[in-house]
Amino acid sequence: MKFSEIPGQLRIKNHLIQTVLNDRISHAQLFTGPSGSGKLALAIAFAQFINCTDRQVYDNGGLKGDSCGKCPSCVKYAKLAHPDLHFFFPVAINKEKKEALSAEYINDWREYLIKNRYFPEQQEWYDFIQIENKQGIITAKDCNEMIRLLGYKSYESEFKVVIIWHAEKIFHSAAPKILKILEEPPDKTLFLLVTENTDHMLNTILSRTQILKIPRYSDREVVEDIQPRFNLTEAEARKIALLCEGDLKLAESLVDEKETDADNFRTLQEWLRLCFRKDVPGLIKYSDELTKIGRERQKALLSYALRVTRRCLLFHYRLDALVKLDGEEFTFVQKLSPFINPANGQSIADEFNKAIFHIERNANPKILFTDLSLKLTGLMQNKA
Repeated sequence: MKFSEIPGQLRIKNHLIQTVLNDRISHAQLFTGPSGSGKLALAIAFAQFINCTDRQVYDNGGLKGDSCGKCPSCVKYAKLAHPDLHFFFPVAINKEKKEALSAEYINDWREYLIKNRYFPEQQEWYDFIQIENKQGIITAKDCNEMIRLLGYKSYESEFKVVIIWHAEKIFHSAAPKILKILEEPPDKTLFLLVTENTDHMLNTILSRTQILKIPRYSDREVVEDIQPRFNLTEAEARKIALLCEGDLKLAESLVDEKETDADNFRTLQEWLRLCFRKDVPGLIKYSDELTKIGRERQKALLSYALRVTRRCLLFHYRLDALVKLDGEEFTFVQKLSPFINPANGQSIADEFNKAIFHIERNANPKILFTDLSLKLTGLMQNKA
């Protein structure tokens, strides 16, 4: 992928280009930023630019350079099939694959990335490889394979490149295996780690990387990307840009009317109504239903609940213009705001965050959601 094929992020692109032109490439870099910010696409474009044999350099006030897209290296990168490019990403076993290894899923990975413009989303990837309700991890065997591959000389390019998507998913017992090679890699080896949340990564890995923070897309960048691609009016594009909050992946989902927040809205609406009514039998029954949707969807629901909590507080402070919702969601949040207010908003947000933390660590979902429901019932009685 070329830099010019990635929407926006001009400052980040030029920074990466300049590090190559100045021969100041850090051997281990961590691309971190929110969902839909193009982290992985930027990492791949960066690797392609480094190994391009006919780099283009500009001085036009915009993009300062790019890979040529035509040399043998670029052609192979475009297919994600370069022999010196290695991907590692979270996977789990499914009905066909009996071993959780990145190599087992590499063809699926290439197909999925190219189909989605190099803007992957974790739950969408899990659905694509049909691992049902399992959580993907990067295993110790994957780490061993990483070390083995880097023990060889590069096949045809100057740099061997390892890209680790969702690096926080490296299994805790597997992480020590790669610490030494991260700190003292073989010559001309480049590690590009990609994550949405550095808080979930081991400090021993973080300390060995140079961190590059990728910002959210601006509303203008979202409009400039989706309006011509989907033949939208400017008003339609602006509305989607307001709703997606800089997440280009979510913007595409909104255009396609496949946005998962619609389901989360209905689920959260029913759940909080039961909490408000102190319907304990109903909450216990509803907690049973929430255990059936799988851990990743449970996390998505709780993340959506956190966003609703923030919007309720905006209403309380009369910052309605910052509540980027319309229709039923806007009305629901408006009516909910007296019950999620400065007196309890932080406590409610803390409970949602703790629930996400425990789900990621395989807590019993029935116990977790029952406990959370009862706590929310008590907290929501603190009306502003």
